[in-house]
Amino acid sequence: MDPRTLTDLLNRVKDATCTVEEAMQQLTGFPSEIMEHANLDHQRHLRTGIPEVIYGASKTVEQIITIARAMLKRASPVLVTRVDPQKAAKILCSCPELEYHEPAGLLCANKADVRMQKTRGKALVVCAGTSDIRVAEEARLTLELFGHPVGSLYDIGVAGLHRLFYRQQLLHEASVIIVVAGMEGALPSVVAGLARAPVIAVPTSVGYGASLGGIAALLGMLNSCAPGVAVVNIDNGFGAACMAHAINCDYSDDAPQ
Repeated sequence: MDPRTLTDLLNRVKDATCTVEEAMQQLTGFPSEIMEHANLDHQRHLRTGIPEVIYGASKTVEQIITIARAMLKRASPVLVTRVDPQKAAKILCSCPELEYHEPAGLLCANKADVRMQKTRGKALVVCAGTSDIRVAEEARLTLELFGHPVGSLYDIGVAGLHRLFYRQQLLHEASVIIVVAGMEGALPSVVAGLARAPVIAVPTSVGYGASLGGIAALLGMLNSCAPGVAVVNIDNGFGAACMAHAINCDYSDDAPQ
C-alpha cells in the first residue's frame, strides 16, 4: 500500500465516508501477508518509497502468479523482474492485468502517475551499446513505474564518442543519470566528466573473454577517475533505478516543521 492510498483511506474514515470496519477490511494483511512461499511486505512502500518487488528469475510460474495476485489487490505498483518470454506468457494467462516488456524482461501494473510524484527533474538512462539495452530498459521502465519522467540515450559508447557530444544537452538537463556499459566500462567516467547530475554506473556482462562476465567493467567503474560516480552490481538495472528514485524524489514537503 502506497502513502497516497493509505492517506486517502484515513481521510475517508475521518470524513465518515468509510466505516472503521470497511477500512479494517481493506487493511487485511497489512503490514505483511503470510503466504505459502512468501511473506509479502505491504508496508515497504510506506517505509522506503519503493514497493515490494518480485524477483522472477528463480521463482516458478505458480509462485509468481500467487504473489502478483495478492499485490494486484492493492493500489501500489506491481513489478516482476527477470522474466523470460515463455514464463511471462503463462503468467499473463492468469494475470492479464500485468503488462510484459520483453526487452527488459519485466512484468508490471499500476504504474504511478508521474503528475503525482514530486521529483527534482527528469532522469536519464544512457547505455554504451545496443547489447546493453536490456539492462538499460530494466532501469528506465522501473523508474517510469515509480512515477519518474525518464529520457533515454542509447548506443553512444566511447568507441564513437562524437555520438555523445552531439547529445550533451540531454546530460545537462537531467537531474540524475544512469549509465549502463559493458566491455571496459568507460562510459560513466566520460558522462560524469560532462554532467553536473549524479551518475549511477551499471556494469553489464557484455564483452569478450577478458571482460570476465562484467568484472572488468565493474572494476573500471569502481576506479573511475571522475569523482562522485556510484556503482551498482553487474546487470543490476533495477538496483540503479531504485538509487535514482531515492535521489530524484523531492521529499521537501515531508520534512518536519
